[in-house]
Amino acid sequence: MKGRLRGFKYYLPRLKKRISLFLLLLPAILLSCEKKIPVIHSLDPSIGMLGEQLNILGECFGDERGESYVSIAGIAPTGSSYVRWEDTRITLRLPEFGDSGLVRVHVGDKRSNALLFSNRITMPAPVEGEDFGIGPQIGAVEPGSAPIGALVSITGSGFGSSREQSGVFFSWDAEAVPGTPADNRSPGFIGAFEGDHGYDLWTDREIRVRVPDGAVSGNVEIRTPRGVSRPVFFEVSGKPGTKTFRNKRSYTFSYPVQIRIQDASGPNTLYLWVPRPAVSASQRNPELLSRGIESFVEDYRGTNLFRLEDLAAGSTVSLDQVWLVEVYAQETNLRYQQIRQDTSSPIYAANTQATALIPADDGRITALGGQIYGRERNPYLKARQIYEWLVNGGNISGGRAEAGGVLEALEQGRFDSYTASLLFCALARSGGVPALPVSGVLIGRGQTAKHYWAEFWIDGFGWVPLDPALGAGAAPGDFELREDAKSWYFGNLDNQRIAFSRGQNPLSPMDPRGRTVVRDRELQNLWEEAVGGLRSYSSLWGDVTITGVYAR
Repeated sequence: MKGRLRGFKYYLPRLKKRISLFLLLLPAILLSCEKKIPVIHSLDPSIGMLGEQLNILGECFGDERGESYVSIAGIAPTGSSYVRWEDTRITLRLPEFGDSGLVRVHVGDKRSNALLFSNRITMPAPVEGEDFGIGPQIGAVEPGSAPIGALVSITGSGFGSSREQSGVFFSWDAEAVPGTPADNRSPGFIGAFEGDHGYDLWTDREIRVRVPDGAVSGNVEIRTPRGVSRPVFFEVSGKPGTKTFRNKRSYTFSYPVQIRIQDASGPNTLYLWVPRPAVSASQRNPELLSRGIESFVEDYRGTNLFRLEDLAAGSTVSLDQVWLVEVYAQETNLRYQQIRQDTSSPIYAANTQATALIPADDGRITALGGQIYGRERNPYLKARQIYEWLVNGGNISGGRAEAGGVLEALEQGRFDSYTASLLFCALARSGGVPALPVSGVLIGRGQTAKHYWAEFWIDGFGWVPLDPALGAGAAPGDFELREDAKSWYFGNLDNQRIAFSRGQNPLSPMDPRGRTVVRDRELQNLWEEAVGGLRSYSSLWGDVTITGVYAR
């Protein structure tokens, strides 16, 4: 007993110090939430009438309103509109003069993510009764509410017997520039993506389509060469987080190709597969401004196919395309505890398989994956652990590594953006996390640089971007790298880049007798094919040259 008493007396001063330290830090702990950015989890209701009450559920709003406020479509309600203000719940009466738009909570100099509130009065109603127009007519969308990646059925008439140049478009929205009047803003649209198995069925009376990455609650419409349908409302539900698209930059750029013929005779053909700017939730509306030669096939699996016929020895052919594309910075906020993975989806199957470029089933990859994420089951946490391993100990350099592929780079212990992005995808796929590499260019102050990054898929949320090379600080000399690059480049992406390939792009030769040309370290397998009497030529694929930058 005396021994125990002496031990207690020995530890008592230490215990007092720890209690004093805890009491000293208690105010900082209690106030820590005030320093955090407010987060909106949900709106109740997300579709309603002006004048009714709106409940905003989330965290870090503060226990009292004080100088804090809510904005709806850029408009702040008056003080008398607020019914209740708590740290995790705000209740207010919607202003009569408002409209549909993004809802944010502003606390001090911090603002929350945005969720869309839709005014029921301005929502389009489903088509009722007969309509004898020749354009597409939507009768019903089932289900009327579904998460990202889910399959929905659209029934009606006039869709066309095949899709061809038609498409289904869902609502998409970006953060408005501060000061933009609410009546000057209108949500955009985003089409279903082929690469995400977007279309499951297309007939004249029924379309089965997957809700695309980046879609938000709002209008959905069908666009065909014969016209555009009347829109109907569709609710995107079950998101385990939020995506924000902001700071739009529009780039004009040229992409030249020059061909010189050394030896040719008789009938001959040269095919060129020239990449187009990729389309995604954050890279939108690519527009071809000019080119010297018309394409043979437009937009074939993300490329424009050109056919040059009967080329003469000693001749030179120049192909220069000028494009305009919109690029948004993308930020994500995920509640990973709410993630539910669907291993039966075609998106999962396509983006977890092993390939020669992404050897996810190689024993060295699976062993390394087990060391990195162990028994972790959550796909988001697995992806984050792989990313952190790469940026902290992956030895990623800004130049080109000597290794040719993933396994060679892994053996040498040196990576560049190409091998780092492929290694991330291989490790993610080996752990059952759908992932794909992305190829494009970074845009510095004076020039572009070839670059690679990656994305991984979360069911109900969509694609999450990451850039291991920039996270490790391996950026070209004239690229403006963020100070918080290591943490920010997981889940977020800047607007200083243009993507050309999302995932591997396997193309088929046009002629079984053709002599094909591949380019090293590319996600696209075919670039040139010579047929017939074209025996010798040289090709020069120029760098992407930025000719204009327009910031909104």
